[in-house]
Amino acid sequence: MQIAIALFDRFTALDAVGPYEILSRAPGAEPVFVAERAGAVRNDSGTLELVAHRTFDQVPAPDLVIVPGGPGQHHQMENENLLGWLRGADAASTWTTSVCSGSLLLAAAGLLKGRRATSHWLALDQLSGHGAEPTGERVVFDGKYVTAAGVSAGIDMGLTLLGRIAGDRTAQAVQLLTEYDPRPPYDAGSPDKAPADLVEEWRGRSRFILR
Repeated sequence: MQIAIALFDRFTALDAVGPYEILSRAPGAEPVFVAERAGAVRNDSGTLELVAHRTFDQVPAPDLVIVPGGPGQHHQMENENLLGWLRGADAASTWTTSVCSGSLLLAAAGLLKGRRATSHWLALDQLSGHGAEPTGERVVFDGKYVTAAGVSAGIDMGLTLLGRIAGDRTAQAVQLLTEYDPRPPYDAGSPDKAPADLVEEWRGRSRFILR
């Protein structure tokens, strides 16, 4: 099972690494990081690099596609090298997935028209402009398309999808071995729970609002 994780400049690291850590443990998994050009790709803070060992052209038909989000997503919305690869890869894939604002790239490629999808809460409203039906759920399945909400939701997406691919027991074993048992110190992980003034502050600072 070839798992292609797309990278682009200023992606969010956990969007890519979270699902990678979970799904790379599936039986027969062959994870590969891909990008427009092979080599190091920097994350959104510029302090971490992941290496794309193959280009998009070298991975034309993966079994599973993962598209992270991040501030750099905005600059990829008309990049036909990426969007064209997504369309071609999707034609062959068993599963096409995204984390955070990566769903906007799937939508820009025309893959989410008429489908339910989620994204980071600051980006959620942008989905409808591309014909998708936005929902605030943490993980959304619509056919073979699986979208996850912001950043950390990619781990939940990975576990849920792993259960579909390899069975509940395998997914439970991976959850156990990664000791994924979150107990956050604050109950502020969604706009419905966080202090209202904090939510409004970040709405005002959002690239989706200010661009």
